[in-house]
Amino acid sequence: MSTRNIELVVPPRPPHFVGDGFRVHNFIPSSFRLTMERMSPFILLDYNSKFYFPPSEQPKGVGVHPHRGFETVTIAYKGKVAHHDSAGGGGVIGEGGVQWMTAASGVLHKEYHEEEFSKTGGDFQMVQLWVNLPGKDKMSKPKYQALNQDDIKSYELENNTGTIEVIAGNYKGIKGSASSFTPIHMYNARLQKGASADFSFPQTYNTALLVIEGSILVNGSEEVPTDHFVLFENDGELFEIKATEEAVVLILSGEPIDEPIAAQGPFVMNTKEELVQAIEDFNMGKFGYLED
Repeated sequence: MSTRNIELVVPPRPPHFVGDGFRVHNFIPSSFRLTMERMSPFILLDYNSKFYFPPSEQPKGVGVHPHRGFETVTIAYKGKVAHHDSAGGGGVIGEGGVQWMTAASGVLHKEYHEEEFSKTGGDFQMVQLWVNLPGKDKMSKPKYQALNQDDIKSYELENNTGTIEVIAGNYKGIKGSASSFTPIHMYNARLQKGASADFSFPQTYNTALLVIEGSILVNGSEEVPTDHFVLFENDGELFEIKATEEAVVLILSGEPIDEPIAAQGPFVMNTKEELVQAIEDFNMGKFGYLED
């Protein structure tokens, strides 16, 4: 099995606010190398690196907004988010939890810091991914998957040196709890200092990682610090990470969806005509109703 080498190590870009509750570094799409097409099926990655929000009586967040044509995946590392959509999905994402919302044919959505977290304040750290849908599924019925940390199965590394939490896909026989429309692997690697883990994905899968906490060595040579993103070449299957200090690493790999991408704001379709239709449907109230 051949080694998968690093194509690019990307430092965090200057942060910006989404609404008033999410201070994010945008990694996908963010440059000519990290386009939606290159990273498919992962078409957006916003990372709220660890940031302290002071107490607030009014929860901070993002008001009602539409989505069509893809899935949003929110992974909570610190803090809590309350969320609701017009298809009836909703709840609270707490530390270690995942919200996997299939917008598909269209939903209205809002997300805010959970009320008690807002009142006490604290460190907030999240990843939001957009996962594209193939054309045949873009107009399917919206659905929602809520995964608490207890719902996420883990692979235990030797000598209790860490765990690989399998959100989606599989790792060494451990199957993830989330279902996806196309083949996707999504893990949180939680490693003690000195621990290592190896990963193997088909060469054609687009593969990346984000260092959430600590720092790691990739393939024994390239040091990657906190909040940095690694894009791998499509030149092999196997790579290894080793924690140079206690680390948390988000691992992503997925089969590319080889279809045209037409994107505008919260709509990701295959053609401009479908985008026009999405905007028209939204303006006509076909995405349902959600109170702000």
